[in-house]
Amino acid sequence: MTQTAPAPLPPARRLVLGLQHSVAMFGATVLVPILVGLSPSVALFGAGVATLLFHLLTRGQVPIFLGSSFAFIAPTALVVKEFGPAAAGGGLIAAGAMYLLFSGLVRVLGVGRLLQVFPPVVTGPVIIVIGLGLSSVAVNQAKTNWGLALVTLAAAVVASLWGRGLFRMIPILVGVVVGYLVSLVGGQISREALDAVAAAPLIGLPDFHAPAFDWRAVAIIAPVAVVTFIEHVGDVIVNGRVVGKNFLEKPGLSRTLFADGIANMSSAALGGPAATTYAENTGVLALTRVYDPRVIQIGAVFAVLFGCSPKLAAVLRSLPQGVLGGVSILLFGMIASVGIRTLAEARIDFAHSRNLIIVSLILVLGLGGAAFPINVAGTELELHGMALAALVGIVANLILPAQRREVDGPEGEGEGQRVLH
Repeated sequence: MTQTAPAPLPPARRLVLGLQHSVAMFGATVLVPILVGLSPSVALFGAGVATLLFHLLTRGQVPIFLGSSFAFIAPTALVVKEFGPAAAGGGLIAAGAMYLLFSGLVRVLGVGRLLQVFPPVVTGPVIIVIGLGLSSVAVNQAKTNWGLALVTLAAAVVASLWGRGLFRMIPILVGVVVGYLVSLVGGQISREALDAVAAAPLIGLPDFHAPAFDWRAVAIIAPVAVVTFIEHVGDVIVNGRVVGKNFLEKPGLSRTLFADGIANMSSAALGGPAATTYAENTGVLALTRVYDPRVIQIGAVFAVLFGCSPKLAAVLRSLPQGVLGGVSILLFGMIASVGIRTLAEARIDFAHSRNLIIVSLILVLGLGGAAFPINVAGTELELHGMALAALVGIVANLILPAQRREVDGPEGEGEGQRVLH
């Protein structure tokens, strides 16, 4: 069902809503470069630039935010260790080029064929996996300080349900501010973090570095794009479900893939990690129901400013894990709820064992920690999480025979009748 167009937002409200999006993506975006040995400031700057490029190339139609990709952590860390950060940049640029190849293939084959393998019985549970697959991240953050997490969560819920005007639109930002103030009063922010905020300069350019191309780095990193291609399709579908539009058709999957590839290459060219579509920000969309792409673009500008302001970045880095966990519980749960809504609106008949089997396989393998090794061009990769769930669902939907009902009553009845196999 297509959402009704909301009334235009005043510029001041767009500014605050954009800040909320940048706060939502901050934790994961800076975590990836820390894990692989790259600069968090460059990652923030690169995420902002990547998001703006994505919106430019998709004509500002898709309200998606791009941040650091977790799928590339293992190969990028290996390349940084063995060949250096510059070689990692070259490998990530090659991965972005793979997206351009996928874009061309989709343009040739057509989106219609792709949609045939992504019916609601597949997309619904895959969206659930996207949300619940991140639930362990939220819980692990929250359990560092459950009291702080619950205060943050409660503030966000109160703002969303009972807030008025602007406060109802920025529940995540309200929750983060309340949680941060409570942690400050309670002395739960370390002295080292506060000293880092005080010592950090207000303005400073990130430590950019140019990429270098090494075929060994390319062979290790580029094949991961085969896995993230599936993730991209899933993220575009769930974003469209939240907004109420079919972005696979307009602006088209080939265009979003092309834009994601260019965005990925731009981040890597600056010395940052791979960029990918972010579920955290889709969760913000679902919660606030503000789908204006200009709000995302403002958030991207804030990300660039954070990258150029060590002091602002230090403030966000000082956020306690409990605060991040509190808002993440809400964000990731909202994504899973969109998947449930997809199944409900499609009226999937769970009296059919075929539907039960497809959904069961996706949920168990996607959420149960299953991982299948694959070898692509001599590089060992691992399918797990949402990518594995989507692939299993696609294959199951294609190979399991269609079922027909045995109708005992008048024609048109029999939704719950016996199934002939």
